[in-house]
Amino acid sequence: MGATRSVVISMRLPADSGNRLRRMATRHGWTLSDASARLVEEGLRGSEFAFIDFRDSAAGRQACVQGSSLAVWEVILLVRSYKGDASAVAKHLQWPEGKVQAAMNYFEAFPNEIEEAFSENSATNFSALKRMLPDTVQIRSRRVRKSRDAQATAR
Repeated sequence: MGATRSVVISMRLPADSGNRLRRMATRHGWTLSDASARLVEEGLRGSEFAFIDFRDSAAGRQACVQGSSLAVWEVILLVRSYKGDASAVAKHLQWPEGKVQAAMNYFEAFPNEIEEAFSENSATNFSALKRMLPDTVQIRSRRVRKSRDAQATAR
């Protein structure tokens, strides 16, 4: 969410809000200024785009669809797999079509952000996932095992 130009705006927060902001900045390794700017930007985007929230995840803060566990980029992956058919994705997710359209609208406005999430997702393998989520267990289907057994036998 970096901006090319910036403007300095001074604001006064209640002490409790300032403390919470400081904790958030520390947790993410941000400066107070960066945390404030990010939260303002997220708040503005949330007010401009229906059904969009921002949440912390193992991959960092990301735009998500309200009332779901899905990030916008995950919905867009589905939209692409359904060749842009928002109604088919809505049916698949059992959502109102407006939620899928909201993700598409967000993607249209912030394509670089979503493309970056696609890239990070593509670069994530099981080892990287295990580092982020230590309790993760890899489960192989029988078909994969049979295929590997057949390959080993053929050698």
